[in-house]
Amino acid sequence: MNVITKTVELPDGRTISIETGKLAKQADGAVMLRMNNTMLLATVCAAKDAVPGTDFMPLQVEYREKYYAAGRFPGGFTKREGKANDDEILTCRLVDRALRPLFPSNYHAEVYVNVILFSADGVDMPDALAGFAASAALAASDIPFEGPISEVRVARIDGQFVINPTWQQLEQADMDLMVGATEENIMMVEGEMKEVSEQDLLAALKTAHEAIKPMCRLQKELSKELGKDVKREYCHEVNDEELREAVKVACYQKAYDVTKQALEKHARAEAFEAIRENYKEEYAAAHADMTPEELEEKNGLIDRYYHDVERDAMRRCVLDEGIRLDGRKTTDIRPIWCEVSPLPGPHGSAIFTRGETQSLATCTLGTKTDEKLVDDVLVREYQRFLLHYNFPPFSTGEAKAQRGVGRREIGHGHLAWRGLKGQIPEDYPYVIRVVSDILESNGSSSMASTCAGCLALMDAGVPIKNAVSGIAMGLIKNPGEDKYAVLSDILGDEDHLGDMDFKTTGTVNGLTATQMDIKCDGLSYEILEKALMQAKAGREHILGEMMKTIDKPRAELKPHVPRIEQMTIPKEFIGAVIGPGGKIIQGMQEETGATITIDEEDGVGKIQVSGPNKETIDAAMAKIKAIVAIPEVGEVYEGTVRSIMPYGCFVEFMPGKDGLLHISEIDWKRLETVEEAGIKEGDKLKVKLLEIDPKTGKFKLSRRVLIEKPEGYVERERRPRPERGERRPRPERGERRPRPDHNAENEAE
Repeated sequence: MNVITKTVELPDGRTISIETGKLAKQADGAVMLRMNNTMLLATVCAAKDAVPGTDFMPLQVEYREKYYAAGRFPGGFTKREGKANDDEILTCRLVDRALRPLFPSNYHAEVYVNVILFSADGVDMPDALAGFAASAALAASDIPFEGPISEVRVARIDGQFVINPTWQQLEQADMDLMVGATEENIMMVEGEMKEVSEQDLLAALKTAHEAIKPMCRLQKELSKELGKDVKREYCHEVNDEELREAVKVACYQKAYDVTKQALEKHARAEAFEAIRENYKEEYAAAHADMTPEELEEKNGLIDRYYHDVERDAMRRCVLDEGIRLDGRKTTDIRPIWCEVSPLPGPHGSAIFTRGETQSLATCTLGTKTDEKLVDDVLVREYQRFLLHYNFPPFSTGEAKAQRGVGRREIGHGHLAWRGLKGQIPEDYPYVIRVVSDILESNGSSSMASTCAGCLALMDAGVPIKNAVSGIAMGLIKNPGEDKYAVLSDILGDEDHLGDMDFKTTGTVNGLTATQMDIKCDGLSYEILEKALMQAKAGREHILGEMMKTIDKPRAELKPHVPRIEQMTIPKEFIGAVIGPGGKIIQGMQEETGATITIDEEDGVGKIQVSGPNKETIDAAMAKIKAIVAIPEVGEVYEGTVRSIMPYGCFVEFMPGKDGLLHISEIDWKRLETVEEAGIKEGDKLKVKLLEIDPKTGKFKLSRRVLIEKPEGYVERERRPRPERGERRPRPERGERRPRPDHNAENEAE
């Protein structure tokens, strides 16, 4: 085996090693990455040839975490890993977005990247290492790739930036960013922040990039040492340069003219398509001698070349005239209209429409029983704020069936969730679910989801700290040109034909989340800063339009929202509230109709009571308070007769607390038996607590003190007890006679 190991040092002195040549040797490239006790195996395999007709990059990235890596069993009936969970899918997307732009544009073979977590100690975070491992596997292969790249997590803790923080460190951070980059350029950014400035974000990106550079150099060394710096040869495209030029000459000006007409989305698409189809007809007429097969091959080339013409026309129109596809200037935001409470059923709802992008968001408020359990390999927690994003085909006018939730929907929903979650008060008693259904889409539906979700939260009466808005920015920059244009509120075509998709969400105080994908080389920090400041202005404009509809959360919840009350009790009373086998708490829920949950947190019992109305909750709260209340001498209680004795009866005057109501304390008149007073088991009686025995803790109750004393009643005098005097001394018993030994007698006989 030719095992090669390389090590790189992080700024704080910790090290990451990559090893190849030992495991998974039949893959095109395989690397085992290790940081302390966290180990990931990354492999890459590529098909030898492209599937005929493929004109895109068929890259598939998979990231999976094995439960045995942390010494755990998977949940579920089968006790084995199943489909990828949301966190694994989000990590796949982070790696994919950094790798995909760096494959050659004419390379179309299927490429599969697999990253597997094989060992974890719960200290270091493996998702921050997946991009480094994947790129190192590509570096160890001969697959064409214009990298390498690496990814790191950068967090700001107590004002200091930390690269690849531990789980514990991240809990104290006010910035959490994943950054992917080559040695020269940043390629991908995603993360969340606690209302920080644009300058803080830039500083974090610079810190992350400096940590990535040595990782990229290490991969180049590895590739050279393995002899993989020369990549495999391929030919996935057959081009006709004369046809390429002919398409450009015939179609460029027509496409440029359509670009300047500011048509709506579908009309523009039809106009561009008409130019292409007309050229195909002209070409077919001019080449009547071609066979149908030859003509079909040429039509495929025309489609590809015309796409480039369309792209160039749009970009030149923006760079040279400052005119965008819909006629806006580079800084203009599309018209916005909003509406709250369009739906009577949900607890909160809102419509946010920006141009041809529209989100209908709803907010549902639930109780503790609605929390989502996250049971991943390294994370087990309950989530109290959920945001789901749906993108049905009709939102873009597509005639196709709607299937399950895709990776894109999970990623877009997660970004909106990150933008909003920091504004939910930590002590808010309700579990919240926001759902964004995209009804129309033409650019930045995830940012529309953020805006609509914020409006729905305010409509539901959730006391968010600050309102949040979001915007997507674009960039047009041709290689070798100094001229560039930063675009605010980009269209879908501007995203597809441009060089950057940069989304930011934030409040009036600062940024809360960001996501950036860069598709060009040489993006300077000056351009990045301009994009951030232009985004800030756009975000503030959008927020102003939202505030015209609803400027603060509603003061009252809607009538059909379940009501919730909370209370804390001493830890020692938790068992009393629950009862043996849950008997007490279940009984209270059945009697009142309320839902009661109790958890031990920070050394106390935290109780949450929810119900459809105030009366239900008050009844449950009263029962709980009765259980945890401490009996007070002199207080009057309503109790239940539990048992009858010759000398009185026992009354449960508080849940779990019985006291003796002596026969003499039942009534002012003399009673021979308890039954004379008409008392029987199960009766409700009002009693007063007279005394608590300091030694035994027994309770002495009275009923008669609550009854008006009869006229002329004379209390019988109690006969005094005779004094017993001094006790006579017991006589001394003397010495005890020895007991006879019967065993000895038996033996003698």
